[in-house]
Amino acid sequence: MSVLIFIDHSEGHVKKASLEALSYGAALAAQLGVSAEGILLGTVDSDLSALGRYGVKKVHQAAQEVLNHLDAREFARIISDVAIATGATVLVFSNNVNGKAVAPRVAARLKAGLVSGAVALPDTANGFVVRKNVFSGKAFANVSINTAIKVISLNPNSYPVKEGEGSAPVEPLNVTAVPGVRVVTTTQASGQVPLTEAEIVVSGGRGLKGPENWGMIEELAKVLGAATACSRPVADAHWRPHNEHVGQTGIAIAPNLYIAIGISGAIQHLAGVNRSKIIVVVNKDPEAPFFKAADYGIVGDAFEVVPKMIEAVKKLKGIA
Repeated sequence: MSVLIFIDHSEGHVKKASLEALSYGAALAAQLGVSAEGILLGTVDSDLSALGRYGVKKVHQAAQEVLNHLDAREFARIISDVAIATGATVLVFSNNVNGKAVAPRVAARLKAGLVSGAVALPDTANGFVVRKNVFSGKAFANVSINTAIKVISLNPNSYPVKEGEGSAPVEPLNVTAVPGVRVVTTTQASGQVPLTEAEIVVSGGRGLKGPENWGMIEELAKVLGAATACSRPVADAHWRPHNEHVGQTGIAIAPNLYIAIGISGAIQHLAGVNRSKIIVVVNKDPEAPFFKAADYGIVGDAFEVVPKMIEAVKKLKGIA
C-alpha cells in the first residue's frame, strides 16, 4: 500500500505546485501509516533523488523525452498501471492545468472516487473525508470518498511545502509511451514568475488609464519579486496579454499576497482571487466593491500611491 504522487514539471524543473503535492502526499501517507512514492513522466535537469527531502521514499520515472509534453490519455494509462503495480490506495495530483487533465482520467481507469480542489489533509478518523472549495471559494464542502482507491487533486498554494532531509531512490519505469498524433503550436508566456505559482501578485485594472502606465506596476512587482496580472477589461482592451488575466473567466490564483491597483472588484474578478491569503486594494473610489473583500485598503490615486509603495519597499530591502 502506498500514496502515489504525480510530479509535474516544465522546462526541466519540478513545479512548485508539485512540491506542495509531495509534502501533502507524504503527510497523508504518514497519517495512513503507508509509504509515499512519486511518479515523474519525462526528464528534468535536477537530481530526482533529492525529492526525498519532501517525504517521498521512492520516485518512479519514465525517462522518455516524448513525455515532456503532456498527453493526458497516455499519462493516465501509465500512472494507472503504476498505481496498480505498486498497490497505491491514494493518488495525489496538483489541481493545476495538467492535473485537471490527468486526474479525472486516472480516476475513471481505476474506478476511484475523485475530489478536485482539496485544501486540507483528509479526515481519516471518520472515514476518508476531504475538504474542498466550492462556489468559487465562498464556501467549503466536506466530501467522503468510499471507493477502495482514492484520487485527490490539491489546490495550489493551499498546503505548505515542507522540506526536511533524506533522499529517495529513483526507479526507472519500463513503459512504452505511445502519445497520440498531435500538431501543437506553443507560445511561451513572458515573465519570471508564473502566475499560478507566484506567492505575490501585483494586478492592475482600468484605473491605470492605459498600457503606457504599466511601468509602475511592473516596477512594484519587480521589487517585491512578484508576478503581474490584470483584470478582464484590461486584457480585452489589449493593454496586457490575456495570460495575465485573473478572475473567474481567466486564471484563478491563490497567492499569499494579492495587490489590486485600480480594480473596482467585480464579482467575476473576486471569484478568481478570493483564495488569496492577504488582499491589498488601492483605489481612489472609497465605494469600490473590492474594499469589502480587502484585508487592507488605501483610498487614493494609484499614480501617487504606487510610487510611494515602490519607494517604501526599496527602502525596506535596501535597494538603491
